[in-house]
Amino acid sequence: MKRNSITIVAAISVLVFALSRCKKEDCPPPDSWSPTYYTLKVPAGFPEPNIPADNPMTYEGIELGHRLFFDKRFSSDNTLSCASCHHQSFFFADLPDRKVSTGVNGAQGKRNAMVIFNLAWQEHFFWDGRAMSLEEQALMPIEDPTELNNTLPVVVARLEADSLYPSLFKAAFGDEAITPERIGKAIAQFERTIISSNSKFDRVERLKIEQYTPEEQLGRDMFFTDFTPSGIRGGDCFHCHGSVETSYLMGAFGRDNQFKNNGLNATHVNDKGRADVTNLASDEGKFKVGTVRNMEWSFPYMHNGSIATIADLIEFYNSGVHEFSPNIDPNMSVNGFVDKNWTQVEKGHLEAFLMTLTDDSLRFDPAFQDPFEK
Repeated sequence: MKRNSITIVAAISVLVFALSRCKKEDCPPPDSWSPTYYTLKVPAGFPEPNIPADNPMTYEGIELGHRLFFDKRFSSDNTLSCASCHHQSFFFADLPDRKVSTGVNGAQGKRNAMVIFNLAWQEHFFWDGRAMSLEEQALMPIEDPTELNNTLPVVVARLEADSLYPSLFKAAFGDEAITPERIGKAIAQFERTIISSNSKFDRVERLKIEQYTPEEQLGRDMFFTDFTPSGIRGGDCFHCHGSVETSYLMGAFGRDNQFKNNGLNATHVNDKGRADVTNLASDEGKFKVGTVRNMEWSFPYMHNGSIATIADLIEFYNSGVHEFSPNIDPNMSVNGFVDKNWTQVEKGHLEAFLMTLTDDSLRFDPAFQDPFEK
């Protein structure tokens, strides 16, 4: 019995010594830490979200991430934040007059800022998919010279000097340590709460509590119908943006439906898309399939912001004048080079349906407004 007691005391001593010697950010949180865990509200029909086991969602983490998302101290000159390129009024896309994002000192990127909603169900991030998690994605713009043009050590030092942040990090993670990893985790928690699922489309298709107008229904039928040269005047949109096919996400989803070459341009001299990540010639010109949800307010479209309006976008897919590329998606190579000859009335029907995908409840939700202005 005495030997066992000595062994227990020795083990406790070793543990106490180890904890006293561990780096602050590596130590386990104290037993007194009791965050309020948050259960993500998954809309009916949506799949299970992707939430990493090492970053469970808490109210404290979400609150911290919300504040970090809007903090302009992330930029080298203290003028820009994540929200500077992702505005709630435009469903967390960039301002409509920007084809590509504008960074510190007016630096021009080469791509349009993607919308931020329903990211809890995504597997790859950015147009080229270079980030494999939201946690990873959240940190990359900080050190991009065409975006926030800063360094992570500088950002950490600025947050440490703020009288509020240490307590917020303690509430979210158990102690006051501020690290890049925790910054990424908090922003990712906040971004996962940005969900779009309350458009008219949702109320008709998923919830069965409304009906389309006759014009919207005709547009819906075009959207979900194959186009064939034999005369079926479908839109053929559902292959990349279907409801069943994408579990109501209406964009990139699933292992086989992430990146496509839609024939927007042939040479890709300035932007090879997915190939910048994989270095595969077969991925040149492929970009992440964007969602068609909330298109009414997330223009301009495409990775380079080259299409200004929904009417222009419909005409892009109607005209059949896309440039050939060896990597063009099969659905485009079969149908995209054939002029569909939609009438103005038919194009109006398709646009009317796309308008039903607008979710104004998200656009004006106070939960996502700038906390520095409250």
